Amino acid sequence: MTDVLREIVDHKRIEVDLAKSAIPARELERRLADAPAVRGFAAALSVRGPVALIAEVKRASPSAGVIRGDIDPVAVARNYERFGAACLSVLTDEKFFRGALDDLVKIRQAVSIPVLRKDFLIDRYQVLEARAAGADCVLLIAECLDHCRLRELFFFASELGMDALVEIYEAENLDRVLELEPALVGINNRDLHTFVTDLDHTLQLAPRVAAQTILVSESGIRTGDDVARLQAAGVRAILVGETLMRAADLGTTMAELLAPRA
Repeated sequence: MTDVLREIVDHKRIEVDLAKSAIPARELERRLADAPAVRGFAAALSVRGPVALIAEVKRASPSAGVIRGDIDPVAVARNYERFGAACLSVLTDEKFFRGALDDLVKIRQAVSIPVLRKDFLIDRYQVLEARAAGADCVLLIAECLDHCRLRELFFFASELGMDALVEIYEAENLDRVLELEPALVGINNRDLHTFVTDLDHTLQLAPRVAAQTILVSESGIRTGDDVARLQAAGVRAILVGETLMRAADLGTTMAELLAPRA
């Protein structure tokens, strides 16, 4: 685990303890009955193509700093849906990404496409919290989780009816992810040590991902040419945040990313 990732995870442990004190897990379990029905995240990606777009609501990041701090997350999400996103990703980490779980709650109520909770999940409580808030899918980062905890959170998400996007950067983690036979595997193109992005990272690992799995490429995707390279390697979905959040003309940018390719 890199120093930045370790700092995030260490702080997340404190956050989770505080959250458990404020709202016990049994209260979240009670709220599940009122949570909106799960929308199939993997299913929504599988019917779009040839490369489906997961559009991300993202104010800031440790690598980019503030991207767009003063936003209406619901308005952003509605525009993503309007211009053809198959699914949404919502950053809910507050300290490092300036997100909020309340963003997800409001967005989930305002759109008709599935929503991913993107955060650093290390505890069953956060998975339960995600479903109670209306999430249809959760992100599980292999670099943050040992194998036992990864399996635990993956199958707990499934018990709650959610999909899980299981993400890796380090190639050594791919085999233990594939053991889970996940519907969704994400490859992060951002080097967790240097924060440099390189699409070749997905291209190198793509042949090892099972054909029946929806391979999602994440980070550093900026142009239609990038998407064409990824599509040729077998990528079936892309997760894009910063490029969309910085776009001067969102409709044109999304149209380029989603343009049909032979």
